[in-house]
Order: sequence, then structure tokens, then C-alpha cells
Amino acid sequence: MSNTDWSKKYNYNFPTSIRFGKGVIEELGDHLKAEAVKRTLLVTDSGLFKLPVFKKIQDILEKNKIAVTPFYDLHKNPVKSDVKKGVDAYKLNKCDNIVGLGGGAAMDVARAIALWANHPENDLFDFDDAKGGDKFVTNPIPYFVTVPTTSGTGSEVGRSTVISDDDTHAKKILFSPKLLAKKVFADPELTMELPAFITAATGLDALTHNLEAYIAQGVSPLCEGIALEGIRLIFDSLQTATKNPDLESRAKMQMAALMGATAFQKGLGVVHSLAHPLSTVFDMHHGLANAIMLNHGMEFNLSVCEEKFMRIMSYLGLRAKSGEEFISYLNAFNLKLNMPTTLKGHVTAWTEKEKNRLYDLAVEDPCHASNPRPVTRADFIKLYEHAYHA
Repeated sequence: MSNTDWSKKYNYNFPTSIRFGKGVIEELGDHLKAEAVKRTLLVTDSGLFKLPVFKKIQDILEKNKIAVTPFYDLHKNPVKSDVKKGVDAYKLNKCDNIVGLGGGAAMDVARAIALWANHPENDLFDFDDAKGGDKFVTNPIPYFVTVPTTSGTGSEVGRSTVISDDDTHAKKILFSPKLLAKKVFADPELTMELPAFITAATGLDALTHNLEAYIAQGVSPLCEGIALEGIRLIFDSLQTATKNPDLESRAKMQMAALMGATAFQKGLGVVHSLAHPLSTVFDMHHGLANAIMLNHGMEFNLSVCEEKFMRIMSYLGLRAKSGEEFISYLNAFNLKLNMPTTLKGHVTAWTEKEKNRLYDLAVEDPCHASNPRPVTRADFIKLYEHAYHA
């Protein structure tokens, strides 16, 4: 994609129908009108709800005679009660479609509302992927569209949603192929006002997705090819997008984010199993958690991934004599983004109670099952301690 004109609009049909490019959001109303829907539940977060972009999208829909019910009562790490309130709003206002607008939290809640709205006979956590919950997805899913405003999770092209239990805070992955958005409107202009820290944190989340997908266990040349190009786009554009954003850097990051979410159908790894508990125990932003743990996880995998790390360096046009050079390159990249590499100062406590909770959740997290190097509880303890004292 090195010759891509990032000022143009493009259509992609993998893994779902994607309309990509500057200004494509203006087409959202016409698209929904063509689908004969009448009432949209527009799901976002409380911060985005207050910004002009929300009003802009609401106006686009209302000009096409589509009634809009805003829903933004959700946590940054979503919980089951958020979804219940969203389902209630969907039914009370007799909505017939859902638009997820924002980053990972809004997308997760929007997708979970779409899942639960037409399955009142089930509890939300009946759909837990760890228990084969997709077999309960037997009824139609409301027409579902996604509009990303960040470049990190890639949830706009996802088939799953991560929702926590209100009481235990344990994360549940709810999955079904039916949860793919029918249409994605990825407009890089919608990401132009992202603050530098959020740009960097979400960008490193996208990098983690692509990196972990590339080195994950299993054979999937399709996913590895996507991940490798996603990695290149991020190294090429994230510093500019963070420090001096322009349309090209924002477009490259938005593309890399949805590529990462497509690629990690192959699997993720130890970094995500380290990051998820940090969000659960300390309510840490997922992108920040990945940013802090990324280097530690890649160092852990070095002994079994050296060839792939060197291949990444070669693809980036850099010569490397060892995989350690990639680790150094990655560390330098993070530092240039002014992102932390230690947990100290970013967790509220570091007592035995919190640490044991982290260790338990990390071991239980399914992501490390596809890590290229097996991870034990003892390994998780060492990784967390190293990250805290780094």
C-alpha cells in the first residue's frame, strides 16, 4: 500500500463491507435510508457525546428522516449493566438498528446490545465464548453499523465483544460471526482531534494486535501478511499522528488498526493476557496497559521468535543481526511517543492482594493460549514484577 493515495475513498470487502476514506461519514445517512431503517440507537461514550462529531452524525441521520436515540451511559471498561441499560433504551424507543460510534468501549457495548436485544430469553454471559456461547445466537441481529473515531482496537471489524461482570470484574468474551458489522464507515477525519496521549496509546494497542497476530501459534499466511503490513504502517505513521497529525498519518493508523483486528483472528498472546487484568484490577486504559507491557512481552518471546523479529526489521527496510535489535527498536519507538514502560505510577496499589488478583486473571485469560512460548503463573509473576520495577 506504499503508493496509496490516502486522500481518496476506497471500498473493501474483508472481513466485512468497509467504506474507507476522508468524508465517507457523509454517506452514512443514505446507507441507512437505503436499508429502510427508521430509528437508530447511536451508541458512544460520554466524552464523545459532548463533542461536535456526535452532533454531526446525529444531524446526518436526522436529515435522512432517521430518528436518533443517543446512548452513552457506559464505563471505559464496559460492564454487563451498561449493556442492559442499552438494551432497555433500544426497546423503549423501538429502535430497529444500532450504530457504534467511537473506540473500543463504545463498540463493545454497541455490539453486545445488538447481541442481547433479540435474545431476551438468555443471560448476556450465556454467550461467553469460553463456554461455546455462540450456539445460543439463534435469532436475527439488528442491523449494525460501526464508525470508529480512534485507531486502536479495530473493533469496527470485530466479531466479538469484551464485557466485564459488574461484581467480580472478570472479563467475558462474547463471540459470534453474526456480530460482524454490516457496514463500516472508517473516516480518518473523525480521528483528527484525538489528543496525543490517546493517539499513542490506542496506536500501540493496534501495534500489539498486529505483532501478536504475526508471531502467534498456528499457520495463517493470510493473517501474517496483513499483520506485517499493519506493523509497517504503524511504524511509518504513529509518531506523526501523535505529534503533528495530518490526514495521511491518521488514515494509515486507521487502516492499521482494522488490519490488526482482522489479523488477530489467528490469535493474540502474552501481552494481552498481561494487559486485560490491569484494566480489570486497576481500571487502566487498555491501550496504556498494552503500551506498558508490550516490550516486556516481546522480550519474553524473543527466544522463540528471533527469526520473525528479524523478518519484521527487514520488512521495515532495516538490517538486523539479532532479534534483540527489534526489541531495542521497539523500545526506542515507545520512548519517542513519550509512553511509559513501567507500571509504577500507573497502578493504584501494589500489595499482595492486587498482585495475586492480577496473576489469577492473567493465567485465566485465553489470549496467551496462542502465544508462541507457553506462559506459566511463575512467568506472569516475573513479567509483572519486572514491569513494575523497570
